[in-house]
Amino acid sequence: MKSPIEFYFDFSSPYAYVAHEWIDALAARHGRTVRRHAILLGVTFAAAELKSPVAYPLKREYSLRDFARSARYERVPYVQPEPFPIATHHAARVFWWLHDTQGEPAAAQWARSAFRAYFTRGVALNELAALKALVQESGLDPQAAEAAWNDPTWKERLRQVNEQAIRNGVFGAPFFIVDGEPFWGNDRKAQIERCLAEGPF
Repeated sequence: MKSPIEFYFDFSSPYAYVAHEWIDALAARHGRTVRRHAILLGVTFAAAELKSPVAYPLKREYSLRDFARSARYERVPYVQPEPFPIATHHAARVFWWLHDTQGEPAAAQWARSAFRAYFTRGVALNELAALKALVQESGLDPQAAEAAWNDPTWKERLRQVNEQAIRNGVFGAPFFIVDGEPFWGNDRKAQIERCLAEGPF
């Protein structure tokens, strides 16, 4: 069995949203599956002494332009959300709750729904009423999801995931690990594809 592609993302990352739209098809072309990890960029940024690119005045306008251009390049719908960026810990806890209680497919479907809601319709995942409505729209139990994102069990699960991500060298999103080889960024798609097709280079 070929090992899965490890895929780390934050629901507030435009590049992770774009990558989420292509990663499954790329993996399937090479007989791979995808193992998703919802993380918090704020935690990895702190560990790496980094900030969001839009936090730097000189980089902000370019970054906003490149988010949209990268989506267009992949033919993915994109509307720059406001507010941006946002805290995504509640959405990430829902991901891990689904992952551990219903399995990877349910968590992957939630990830897809949450990404598309935020980056195509501006659904503010940090606003609890909006998040709860999205949970219901996605066919999930909103009361159970709300209980999960407030449950210390899933808070601890997410904390541990973030710590493990940092130990694995993750400092941004999207971040991929293919057979032990790390790749950072949506723009590493071609390199990931070559690595899957030919092995390390």
